[in-house]
Amino acid sequence: MSTADVVVIGGGIHGCSAALNLARRGLKVIVLEKDYVGRHASTANAGGVRTLLRHTAEVPLALEARKFWHDIERHLGSDCGYHTVGQIAVAETEQAFEDLAVRDTRMRGLGYDHEELIDADTLKALVPAIARTVHGGLIVRGDGAASPFHATQAFRHAAEAQGVVIRENARVDALEQTANGWLVDHDGMRVHVSTIVNTAGAWGDRIAAMAGETIPLSWFLPMMMVTARVPEFLEPVIVNTARPLSFKQMPNGTLLIGGGRPAVGDLERMTYHIDFAGLKATAQTVRDLFPHLRDIPIMRAWAGFEGRFADDIPVIGPSAGARNLFHAFGFCGHGFQLAPIVGKLIAELVVDGTASLPTDAFAVDRFPTEIDENLSDRIAAHG
Repeated sequence: MSTADVVVIGGGIHGCSAALNLARRGLKVIVLEKDYVGRHASTANAGGVRTLLRHTAEVPLALEARKFWHDIERHLGSDCGYHTVGQIAVAETEQAFEDLAVRDTRMRGLGYDHEELIDADTLKALVPAIARTVHGGLIVRGDGAASPFHATQAFRHAAEAQGVVIRENARVDALEQTANGWLVDHDGMRVHVSTIVNTAGAWGDRIAAMAGETIPLSWFLPMMMVTARVPEFLEPVIVNTARPLSFKQMPNGTLLIGGGRPAVGDLERMTYHIDFAGLKATAQTVRDLFPHLRDIPIMRAWAGFEGRFADDIPVIGPSAGARNLFHAFGFCGHGFQLAPIVGKLIAELVVDGTASLPTDAFAVDRFPTEIDENLSDRIAAHG
């Protein structure tokens, strides 16, 4: 049996960020990852560093996280491919522009001024190649993008340099609460810890269930694709409001295209296949917005499992029924940018018992939950 202060279950960017922040607070931390670090949503996303169009509960976290991204090399020793290029939500229709104007008024009423409504002429000056039919947009000039792979690895390496032990191919089999902590079984091994942090992504509800807690998580497989290289024509990241789209030109000239349309998969087997009809619909959106790209070939497409809650925001905070168990999962396809601040908040909750930013909106008890005392035994018995 090994011992530690904290086991973090899930080695994605949120797990590595939590582990790093906990270790910086002086705790001995082990990360257990059932595959390899960054296997799923953490490196299968668009890499957007976006405060634009955030759920209002996420805005304080996103704004604080953006400060970290702007100074990321000092924090992690790597620039993670981050660059501040701005993000623009474009309005293809007059109604879409009116909706953005309503959003702009609402956000300013809440005291936020990071989003800026721009008319069609301003948008076309910023993005000359965009179709003449657009009606304007909403921009955050301080937003940007980073490399998901390099950012996740940078958090990992920084955590390991701080003394964190990361075990890959380490699937958790069972959890057992004791008088003074937890026993965590994985691959015939056992770890005794004081605290568990659950950052297991699309499998977060299953880890919670091992502790007897029912959490209503679903999952999906947002698809991404990348094109051949094209001459530079686009600086900001483009998102769409009427039709799902996340679109950026990478430093090497390729175009990275997402938008949340899902692949078809099997969570149990961790397999999926691409929905080409969905890719076609996303590609058509790009063609309509940027007609000069109609003949550019798609080179590769992929997807990654992601957890989702019905209200489209994550769970961040303590378990509703188990002592010394904390959750941070279900980021609904937009958690990448939040990782630096979520790791910090989890460390504060574990060590201090309170967080420096509001987390009530992310509480697990916002859902009807059932605590089953015997559920963990049944899961352990049936794998």
